[in-house]
Amino acid sequence: MDVIKRNNVRVLGEGTQVLMFAHGFGCDQTMWRYIIPAYEKDYKIVLFDYVGCGKSDISQFTEERYSSLHGYAQDIIEICESLNLKDVILVGHSVSSMVGMLASIKRPDYFRSLILVCPSPCYINKPGYRGGFEEKDLEGLMEVMDNNYVGWASFLAPVVMKNQEQPGLTEELEKSFCSMDKEITQNFARITFFSDNREDLSKVKVPSLVLQCSEDDIAPKEVGEYVNDKLENSTIYYMDATGHCPHMSHPEETIECISRYLETELAIS
Repeated sequence: MDVIKRNNVRVLGEGTQVLMFAHGFGCDQTMWRYIIPAYEKDYKIVLFDYVGCGKSDISQFTEERYSSLHGYAQDIIEICESLNLKDVILVGHSVSSMVGMLASIKRPDYFRSLILVCPSPCYINKPGYRGGFEEKDLEGLMEVMDNNYVGWASFLAPVVMKNQEQPGLTEELEKSFCSMDKEITQNFARITFFSDNREDLSKVKVPSLVLQCSEDDIAPKEVGEYVNDKLENSTIYYMDATGHCPHMSHPEETIECISRYLETELAIS
């Protein structure tokens, strides 16, 4: 199996310390384009697309493998194996925060740190836990997705992106949603929004950073604080950025936060 082709892996940059960027649900590696230039000179950058996203090999999708986030975590592990990567700093957006955690739990020797952008271990409100959504509301969203895929994308994109003053970003996200295979996207949506990875947080042993946006309807402040509290070795930075995609809507602040963590917490100069 050609992992590089399967996940459309790209390697760039002039450094040796690896920064791997993992995109969120409904996205692909191009969503990191505002962040990458800040790190190309000093880091080895690894970008990829999950199977079914971007320019990945869609023929490699199987329901058996990708029936849970563990299948996507295995993709990350196999990319590390294929490129012989060690001490990876993984920057994961949204659901990729959990995917990255699962990969680090299984193979902690591959990872130096996790940078979690707008993470959520569980999107559904539970007793004593506020995930942000009632289960029936997410079931309704899945039903809309099944019956009116374009309508679903046009509804969800502005909720995720916010920042109405930058309409091009919302349009890009909506287009990204619609460009992917409907069945694969439905599968990814269900395991994204209905997974509960709260018990996995305590198993993460590598240092982590939580980047928490303000006014994030997908992963509210309470969720980011919950993640930070449950991780063994974690730091949280509160961002002025609004919405759920700060690497697109507020790239300068995102770069500042990532760089501050790399330089102060990880002592990378």
